[in-house]
Amino acid sequence: MTPPQRLRRLPPGGAASRPAKPHPRRPLVDGESCTTGACLGTPWPARRSVLLLLATLPCTALASRAPQALPPELKTELRDARLLGEGTLRYLGLHVYDIRLWGEVDFSLSDLPGSPLALELQYARSLDGKAIAERSLKEMQGLDSIDAALAERWLQQMRQIFPDVKKGDRITGVQRPGEAARFFVNGQARGEVRDAEFTRLFFGIWLSPRTSQPRLREALLGTQGRSS
Repeated sequence: MTPPQRLRRLPPGGAASRPAKPHPRRPLVDGESCTTGACLGTPWPARRSVLLLLATLPCTALASRAPQALPPELKTELRDARLLGEGTLRYLGLHVYDIRLWGEVDFSLSDLPGSPLALELQYARSLDGKAIAERSLKEMQGLDSIDAALAERWLQQMRQIFPDVKKGDRITGVQRPGEAARFFVNGQARGEVRDAEFTRLFFGIWLSPRTSQPRLREALLGTQGRSS
């Protein structure tokens, strides 16, 4: 006599179910965005929603950018000043500051060192004033050779001018061609360096063709896709 077979109890819904295998992920390669299914690791309906959301983000970001008002300190420093360009500096993915370039109505790209202009930096995080001065000097030395004694004098002047900053603080530098660089902190006069070569190199940190941040320069000057 054949022994009775034991019946396997099924879960509600009928057929036995197994845990779903997680969708495989793969590492990103350099320069690739996480927009493919294998990267996102989500089923297609959810993946489609994610892709649609990603597609709307650039437009949302652009639409939310508010027009920038002329900083009060520039009303007497520049004649009929207007915003020429703006950008953001990030270091290792961290938002360091936003920067805006202001110029007069007759501003010309062909003579940046000889044009009255201003750079307004609005910080997104706390930074030590001495570190700002030291980094500025290092960037200036990357543009041209500077005598050691002169470099030390400039460093001490910048250390006196640049304070420790916190999120939201602004430092505005005004280029007076062939004369001086004037600095304002949150709209208040902070000091100046009366040296034409210092002025050329300091503003060259962002505006020189030899800058260490060419994409930021393009954003400021509106020269994306064009050599200058």
